[in-house]
Amino acid sequence: PALMLLAAALFSLMGVCVKWATQWYSASEVVMYRGLVGALALAVLARTQGSSLRTTVPLMHLWRTSVGVLALSLWFYAIGGLPLGTAITLNYTSSVWMAVFLMLGAWLGGRHERPDRQLVLTVFAGFVGVALIPQPTLGANQLTHGVAGLLSGFFSAFAYLQVATLSRAGEPEDRIVFYF
Repeated sequence: PALMLLAAALFSLMGVCVKWATQWYSASEVVMYRGLVGALALAVLARTQGSSLRTTVPLMHLWRTSVGVLALSLWFYAIGGLPLGTAITLNYTSSVWMAVFLMLGAWLGGRHERPDRQLVLTVFAGFVGVALIPQPTLGANQLTHGVAGLLSGFFSAFAYLQVATLSRAGEPEDRIVFYF
């Protein structure tokens, strides 16, 4: 539990730092610096632990990286133009999008004749909740940033599903994070 609290605090601190940094740098620059620091730290960690960063599934990593960087770039752009809480709320729609993807995947994959009505209503309620939360703080001049925040959640869901796929393919956590 202590590590979870620390992770949440550090994640919140990152949001504050991104909000501050986007006053002087573009979202893509902030994404690049964040990625560079993380990649260097993970490379050093892997080297000291003797683990390999060599992968047998480079295309899977390329897909996850592409979608993940797009999601992160959109989120950082949203943070730069919206109140921090609103940008984070919009990015957190990723769990709602994941539910949509999994429902559609099950339905299109023939595992269910049709999605369960209660599940569909629950996912719809999640989207309604997301729409209600930023309403008081989202101005007309912030629409582009709001759409970017919502799309960051959409693409984050794809990236999270790809992380699960990479894990099932036998890729260790440090390698997945390194290539991101």
